[in-house]
Amino acid sequence: MSLSLNQFLVLYSWFPLAALLLFTILIARFFEKFSGEKTYFRLFLIPVVLFGAGSVRYAGTEHIGGDPFADIMMGIAGLMLLILSSRLYWLMIVRR
Repeated sequence: MSLSLNQFLVLYSWFPLAALLLFTILIARFFEKFSGEKTYFRLFLIPVVLFGAGSVRYAGTEHIGGDPFADIMMGIAGLMLLILSSRLYWLMIVRR
């Protein structure tokens, strides 16, 4: 089975995103450990998984967009990441 350029790029784009999210998880875990504030850093793994599943789904259909299930997964992942990141920002910057 041959891998098209579109499939390769969709799957490849997930790896830098996952690396950035894992870096954010490490920051949240560090802050929780030394500040005593609950950051719920484990919840950051849900967007990583949802973005990965959406990317695999897009690679399987060979389209960017137009797949309702993948669009919903990506949307939920983005919304959850926005909420978690905003809360982490609020705990680390605004509240201090």
